[in-house]
Amino acid sequence: MKLKKLELFGFKSFYDKTSFDFSDGITAIVGPNGCGKSNIVDAVRWVLGEHAPSYLRSKALEDVIFAGSDAAGPLGMAEVSLTFSNEDGVAPPGYESFAEVQVTRRTFRDGESEFFINRIPCRLKDIAELFLDTGAGARGYAIIEQGKIVTIVNARSEEKRMIIEEAAGVAKFRVRRKEAERKMENTRQNLARVRDILDEVKRQLGSLERQVRKAEKYKVLKDELRALELRIAKRKFLGFTEERSRIASDLSTLESTI
Repeated sequence: MKLKKLELFGFKSFYDKTSFDFSDGITAIVGPNGCGKSNIVDAVRWVLGEHAPSYLRSKALEDVIFAGSDAAGPLGMAEVSLTFSNEDGVAPPGYESFAEVQVTRRTFRDGESEFFINRIPCRLKDIAELFLDTGAGARGYAIIEQGKIVTIVNARSEEKRMIIEEAAGVAKFRVRRKEAERKMENTRQNLARVRDILDEVKRQLGSLERQVRKAEKYKVLKDELRALELRIAKRKFLGFTEERSRIASDLSTLESTI
């Protein structure tokens, strides 16, 4: 893929919508100090996924939005688009058949952000993965600023290895491995939580089973008590009936005697 066009709107010093077309060969952007040349590099880093303000020469990510000037007021959003030509058909998997691949990043002052690949909404992660192993990522070796060579020479072995891996096209496997390890760790943690929940459920189940047995025993005893009360009431009723008959008989005998 070849860089074909860069479009900016509201990004740092670019108040108006500005477009840079890149033809084959070498393109140089020249101008006096303070005219915004470095902001162009920052825009490329930003749209490719850079999220650390320090790498964008800013204190906060919201600082990339045009803050206003004597001639114009501040804007509420910033947008940058990069368009790559894919005439050679070497775009990452899923985009090989496209003549062009365009990535767009948009941010608002309230902190909300939007990301697009070929005008289709996506995640920042999708843009970062799109450029894995191409050297064109936010911190890829395709962007070499002043002093970068010295930094690479003096870098630690691990940092040099990461640069070599990206150039060799194996960086994406490291990223995917870390992602797989992260998912496995999350799965282990979820399993541990599930086990804790199961243990708690078992404890509660044991307590509930004891309560059920007590309730069943209470019901049996209550039924037995009710049966005894009925038997006692029946006996009392029969006793009262017999006593009433006896008294009535005695009364009848006395009346006949009188």
